[in-house]
Amino acid sequence: MIFAVDVRAETPVNETELPDRVERAVRTIFPDADITWETGRLVAETHDLAHFSELLHEQEILDTARNAFEVDEEGFSFRLKKAAAFEGVVNFAVGSPGELGVIDVRVDVREPSVEQYIDHVIPSTEDGEPV
Repeated sequence: MIFAVDVRAETPVNETELPDRVERAVRTIFPDADITWETGRLVAETHDLAHFSELLHEQEILDTARNAFEVDEEGFSFRLKKAAAFEGVVNFAVGSPGELGVIDVRVDVREPSVEQYIDHVIPSTEDGEPV
């Protein structure tokens, strides 16, 4: 199956942060992303969530990820805690953004359907095992 998605991750770079550490946080989750810098923000763009999917499988948090996604007709979005991402850990920001803030991620799905792509990245589970 062919997947056509646009992934955009954005995060502020606080005055107390080193820009290279912010970039490292984003790259640990999205290693192939193209990084650009805007005033006070880092913007990363990619077309692949394979590494993100691997991390979710390794951490065994597939159900958690599905619950953290805000799904609409064009795709889905979610927020990650920046400090956890720096350590290579996926930790969804629900409620409190954490002390360093969040990485806002938007995934626009052109092909296949949004639901099919989510199933590809994060399969449904039964008794904690992917089905």
